Amino acid sequence: MRLHQGSSVITLSHDDAYQTAITDGFALMDTPINEAVLKKSLLDGSCGALATFEGWVRNHNNARPVDRLTYYGYEQLALNQGKLLIKKAKAKFDIERAVAMHRIGDLAIGDMAVWIGVTAHHRYPAFDACRWLLDAIKAEIPVWKQEFYTDSDESLWLSNNG
Repeated sequence: MRLHQGSSVITLSHDDAYQTAITDGFALMDTPINEAVLKKSLLDGSCGALATFEGWVRNHNNARPVDRLTYYGYEQLALNQGKLLIKKAKAKFDIERAVAMHRIGDLAIGDMAVWIGVTAHHRYPAFDACRWLLDAIKAEIPVWKQEFYTDSDESLWLSNNG
């Protein structure tokens, strides 16, 4: 069990987090995401499409210069919610598989915060499901961020959509 900034706890080992993402479709990670592991898990000879999304920490938000941020998450609820979202995506779109992982902890500008991969027989369901999953993860997974700015010592707490 690893404690982050006193409010987020990751109980899964790194190997177990990847296995959970591959098996259930979603996991939190407190170290850089290895997208090659996740992408490899999606390989399927029946699929002609793989749509991926990488969300990176940018140097600004809401017209403020961002220095860095910290993501906090509630792991068990996030795992349960993530599994449900993957199930919904499979029911809603004609896709074969979907895997997503979200970082928590301290991130610098340019670090990857979220990775999503979706496979389908054809490209349009893969694109549509990937976008839908990103929006759903931002809206429904219990992850919050604390932004730190270059123009002040202030930090703000924001939802994952903020």
